[in-house]
Amino acid sequence: MASLPVMVTALLATYTSATPVLSANLDAGNVHVGVDLNGVSSTLKGLFTSAAQASPNVTTSRCKVYPGDAAWPSDEAWAKLNELSDGRLIADATPRAAVCYPDQPTYNATQCAAYTVAEWQKSYTHIHDPIEMYSPVAQGLTCSIPNLFDSRGCTRGGFPKYVMNATEPKHVQLAVNFARNTGVRLVVKNTGHDFLGKSGGKDSLSIWTHWMKDIEYIEKYEDSNMGYSGPAFKTGTGVQAFEIYKAAAEKKRIVVGGEGETVGVMGGYILGGGHSPLTPIYGTGADNVLSFEVVTADGEFVVANSTSNTDLFWALRGGGGSTFGVTTSVTVKAHPDVEVTAARFGFSSAQTGVETFWAAIRSYVDSWIANADAQTYTYWTLIPSNGTFAFAFSPFFAPNKSLEDATALLQPWFNKLNELGVKFDPNITHFDNYYDAWRSSFPLEAVQKPNVATASRLFPRGNFESEEKRQEIFDHIKRSSEKNRVQVHFNMQAKDPANNDNAVNSHWRPMVSFSMQSVRWPINSTSEEILKIRNDFQDVDAQSWRDISPGAGGYLAEADRLEPDFGFAFWGDKYPKLLELKKKLDPYDLFFATTGVGSEKWKVESVDGLPNENGKLCRVE
Repeated sequence: MASLPVMVTALLATYTSATPVLSANLDAGNVHVGVDLNGVSSTLKGLFTSAAQASPNVTTSRCKVYPGDAAWPSDEAWAKLNELSDGRLIADATPRAAVCYPDQPTYNATQCAAYTVAEWQKSYTHIHDPIEMYSPVAQGLTCSIPNLFDSRGCTRGGFPKYVMNATEPKHVQLAVNFARNTGVRLVVKNTGHDFLGKSGGKDSLSIWTHWMKDIEYIEKYEDSNMGYSGPAFKTGTGVQAFEIYKAAAEKKRIVVGGEGETVGVMGGYILGGGHSPLTPIYGTGADNVLSFEVVTADGEFVVANSTSNTDLFWALRGGGGSTFGVTTSVTVKAHPDVEVTAARFGFSSAQTGVETFWAAIRSYVDSWIANADAQTYTYWTLIPSNGTFAFAFSPFFAPNKSLEDATALLQPWFNKLNELGVKFDPNITHFDNYYDAWRSSFPLEAVQKPNVATASRLFPRGNFESEEKRQEIFDHIKRSSEKNRVQVHFNMQAKDPANNDNAVNSHWRPMVSFSMQSVRWPINSTSEEILKIRNDFQDVDAQSWRDISPGAGGYLAEADRLEPDFGFAFWGDKYPKLLELKKKLDPYDLFFATTGVGSEKWKVESVDGLPNENGKLCRVE
């Protein structure tokens, strides 16, 4: 592993008031030619200046610039980038599993033995790694621990070659300008949770925002354009769910963030919309943003909010990460703390019998509209295994609900379970605050397996408004389970109570169930076999869910790289405007994320032909 910096501690400061105009000091982090670049040779200076001062590499070459190309930056240029960024550049970052391979410089048999499969798949194992991704399939599986997957050696594959370990805007600006002016592929990584592997890119320059950890509490934030007056938090983009939730709890506040504790909720999560246990009452993560500080494709460090750079502000709230700029801070609404009632339990067909099991699931579907309208958030799973099926509430989560109110909401279904003879312990627990409820209720998110792909669907209210439609969606859920598809569902609503206009996927608004199904393939499958399985999964399984929900979409961060018509699926009627803004805000096509806005013009030409990041990024001809 490349050596890591001393940890940047999350700082919690308090400010009495702020407005959109006063949300940033733009002089503090800017790169100034007369200061930072003073003394840099004229042959190199142009690599580090903003678009206003330099001629970006906007040649019509088919691919981005890669090692071995005549245009690849010299060692001197990379060394100067490291010097100007105060030594923040990590060169030739090594995959973590390299400790398992004798031909690798970091080989360490003892450390390799400590990486059991269970340990490797814990999110905390990789949380501070500059290159690791939580979707190994998207990396290309070129360096895995041998007891999980035989990668037949260890190479960097879809990981970046250089990493800018950014802790201040200047570092981001330098990397953005360098990539734009040289033509090197640029990627952005916060924590790497995205299912599609958007934080990776073979031989790229990566901007790693994980250590941007400052947290500031603002007692009163005023924004008349957004109709908001109240407390807020301004955080660095590297702040994770467990950090902001703890900081908010100390102020007796709550912030909309993910259920997964290690997710970088101020990075790609919030830029892509971001669903939360609090979404039923306060909307998506993006709905709660008041302001961004961001480095644009031009290399400028700007504020984007309701009064400044308003087009950029609109696009960043839901338009996806690694697309319009690199955010360095986010200011979000802070809401009053709430009581929560949660339930965690499950049952399986091994206990109930198959017929009774499916009767229980069918009766549950009847409650989804009522549960969504009651502003609850149910994370439930359906796991097939060797002909049996297991159901689990993981959990049923009712923010702002008393024990009595939540129990009353669940009781009609519990009555049905009792009638069917299903034995269960509802384990209904009341908490007087959100933080304790969240910590006690949700499972730790895991690194994905090396043989899985997931597709998602945002099923709208129309799929549940009649007995016939509820039976139809149940039949499809049952059929997917019988085909051995692991399923995860979130029964909730995602309306923005403030009704502000932003780029959040329009398919979230009428949604009652955010549903996912996953396909698995034999671990030793060939590339050709895997591609056929994945194409069949899209053409048959995922398509069957699309067929019963025409006009609906999916969630861009938890989806399949092979999703057809991804622009409409991931943004709905917002996509045409987003495409226009992409052309305006990034005319250089500097930023790219697979299935991101405008990504239709580019394709990763992977070495094995599979949809992953292990290949050159080239134009679609």
